[in-house]
Amino acid sequence: MAIEIRVPALGESVTEAIVGQCYKKDGEIVKAGESLIELETEKVSIDVPVPVAGKLTKIFIKEGDVVTVDSLLALVIEEAVGNASDTADSPLEERPIIMHPAPSAAKLIAENNLNTRQMRGSGKRGQILKEDVLETLSKENSSNSKASLNESILGTSESDRETRVRMTRLRQTIASRLKDAQNTAAMLTTFNEVDMFTIIKLRNRYRDLFEKKHGVKLGFMGFFTKAVCQALKEIPALNAEIDGTEIIYRKYAHIGVAVATTKGLVVPVVRDADRISIADIEKEINRLSRLARDGKLSIADMQDGTFTITNGGIYGSLMSTPILNAPQSGILGMHAIKERPMALDGQIIIRPMMYLAVSYDHRLVDGQEAVTFLVRVKENLEDPERLILNL
Repeated sequence: MAIEIRVPALGESVTEAIVGQCYKKDGEIVKAGESLIELETEKVSIDVPVPVAGKLTKIFIKEGDVVTVDSLLALVIEEAVGNASDTADSPLEERPIIMHPAPSAAKLIAENNLNTRQMRGSGKRGQILKEDVLETLSKENSSNSKASLNESILGTSESDRETRVRMTRLRQTIASRLKDAQNTAAMLTTFNEVDMFTIIKLRNRYRDLFEKKHGVKLGFMGFFTKAVCQALKEIPALNAEIDGTEIIYRKYAHIGVAVATTKGLVVPVVRDADRISIADIEKEINRLSRLARDGKLSIADMQDGTFTITNGGIYGSLMSTPILNAPQSGILGMHAIKERPMALDGQIIIRPMMYLAVSYDHRLVDGQEAVTFLVRVKENLEDPERLILNL
């Protein structure tokens, strides 16, 4: 009996998606749980798995199609598929499995224009995994990679010097929302700088002990998130939003953390960040970042944020004016840490400094409030005992 594979529920307010990559073809033998296709929604990309082992008799969609919830994607006839031990000694051509890369590996291969024949898969029966692709990329000579990339972009004729690709649904949504934020909010940015000496010293002192106890590295995001939560308690307007002619003030802090992926910027949310420890914040950021990079974030992971932190410093940005993540009224921009000469107690010393920027909706947040908020974040970071004592 043929079993239908349909578009699953895509999350609150999401009714349609675009078919991205198709991992299977008509007639293929599949195992339960293998990815059939990738669906791109306005918020996240998800893989639709095959529910049972068997043979795909018909795939009704193709890349680029727009589908809605419960649309029919494919039919699969349930059949018994041998496990690894049943076929471990069988000739390769007799094994009823597909040797193409895993979905996450396929994305990296396509994005980097790699040849799978040069790779050695470490997965079951030689399947190429994401780790295999990353290893291949790391072994390539950087100059050769750049030359190859330039050649693929420039081509050998005029017609080969341009490439036209479809904008993903996620990228379309990012573009639309960022422009809407500029058109709707009265955005303004204020700047300050923070001396990172104490935080760096504290981090270096307890880094190994922290990782041993909590199983996660001690980064800067835990300190920044906690510092923001403390400042939001004093300046609640930056944790609020405008809803028509009303203002919604929140007594909790769901902090969005901007994460860059190969498909665009996503903002997973650390819920109740004001109520959990720095260790728990670091664990949650690590979990969400890993899901984002693997394309496995759920809709729920990115909902209900009340304030956002973005860190352009990891890419070398010295200063920026971040755009609001509507309908939020504030976003904090972190930047690169640079040693600079500073005047301290009448002497010039070298300190690790970071510029901070907070963009805010001037319809809701006054300039004095925005400046005070940023000063509090600065004070919390330069004197981290304030975070411990809740001052």
